Amino acid sequence: MDIKHVKDYIYWLYYQYLLITCSYVLEPWEQSMFHTITVTVFAMVVYTAYVFIPIHVRLAFEFFSQIFGGQPESTV
Repeated sequence: MDIKHVKDYIYWLYYQYLLITCSYVLEPWEQSMFHTITVTVFAMVVYTAYVFIPIHVRLAFEFFSQIFGGQPESTV
């Protein structure tokens, strides 16, 4: 893939982001604050998913394995 096409595609994605969020009508300092908040919230969601989803999947697996006839763990 040509670098120019990749650059154009990234620019197009950014333009779509500006259109969807309507942030193209904001002043530059407002855009900066909006992007900062958006990136921060996105980073927190990704971090939370990274930390907590594996724990919940493991607990759900243990719960359903006990319900559907899994062997109980030894209490010894």
